[in-house]
Amino acid sequence: MINPKIIDYIFSSASIQRWNDYPRMVELVELDKQAHKFIIAYFIAKLEKDINYTHLIEAGIFEFLRRIVVTDIRPDVFRKAIQKKSKEINSWVIEKLKDSLEPIENGKFLRKFEEYLNDTSMYKKERFILKAASYLATKWEFSIVYQTSKFLTDIENVKRSVEDEIEDYYELIGVRKIALNKKLSRIIDLSGRLRFQKRWAQTPRIPETSVLGHMLTVAIFGYFYSIEVNACEKRLQNNFFTALFHDLPEALTRDIISPVKYSVDELSDIIAEYEIIKIEDEILPFVPEDIKEEFSYLLGLYDNNKKDEFLNKVYNNEKIQIVEEVSKYNLDKYNAIDGEALKQCDKLSAFIEASLSISHGIKSKELQTGKKQILKTLKTVEGIDFKELARLIDIEFGSTGQTQVVMDFD
Repeated sequence: MINPKIIDYIFSSASIQRWNDYPRMVELVELDKQAHKFIIAYFIAKLEKDINYTHLIEAGIFEFLRRIVVTDIRPDVFRKAIQKKSKEINSWVIEKLKDSLEPIENGKFLRKFEEYLNDTSMYKKERFILKAASYLATKWEFSIVYQTSKFLTDIENVKRSVEDEIEDYYELIGVRKIALNKKLSRIIDLSGRLRFQKRWAQTPRIPETSVLGHMLTVAIFGYFYSIEVNACEKRLQNNFFTALFHDLPEALTRDIISPVKYSVDELSDIIAEYEIIKIEDEILPFVPEDIKEEFSYLLGLYDNNKKDEFLNKVYNNEKIQIVEEVSKYNLDKYNAIDGEALKQCDKLSAFIEASLSISHGIKSKELQTGKKQILKTLKTVEGIDFKELARLIDIEFGSTGQTQVVMDFD
């Protein structure tokens, strides 16, 4: 499905600092920015017509991977460089990622990535939406940076440049709504705040990962799972966006670790009920009316105020149905979600977060105990052996003398 090398690239973005030549009141990292960008892109796309969401997802992943490689180049410098040296820069990116990407989908993913970098007409409308979303995510970050940088002589020039760029994207309805501080901007703010919630808040780790960044890693794993099991397009899209939004309610309830959540009888049920109330009161009212039903489905709501984003679900006879085998409903008309597989992707992401911390010498009894717990719950879903994948990650890092441990988080 995916290999340790590309996993290492993805998680390295949690250590890539943004705005690192300006004073910041909080750490701003690339992984969080990319996650926020994907969320904004989803809502912008939903207000447009004739958008291919598979192309939107793939283009976003391609841009993310390229950004990881060229991270040492400032964005404004990179934009100028890519205009004059695009062929050379893209060739360098491909060379850096080739060994990591070639095993995925028997080389098909790598070929598509290379084609995307070299053909600017590929996924043209989806590219434009992602560019607008990237700008809005950057603008959101700058509002933080500006507060601590007002004493700098050039900050007003940067502010003017950031504010002026929005005109480039005014043709998009979603951009206009966000710029005018309409309801949609509330969701953008809410999701952005998840970058301030650190995973394992009581356990020091390097690198620290946020709830926002974690949602994107699970979504990317969900995408690679989907292409590996030959999921139909709607199923692939649902898997990605369900994972991308799976912790959104935690912007209102905070991230609660599994040992706490499940150590007290019925506490998890109480938390779930409270999440539903918060979703209905503070999230759905700000979602565009035309997509409320779809968005509720992605958030895991079903059957009269029940919620579980990690159940296998389909639409059958216009009703949400819980199923055992999603593969039997691998047609767009069933609107399927591989909830069980996404749960495994969620656990795998937690595994990697802890493993990276251990590789930097940060470990605890809680992490070591957690590793044993999570390995017991990892399993094979539709031929994808998540436990074996975790072991491969163990071996990869273990070959450099790193010990792997993990704590299970939802």
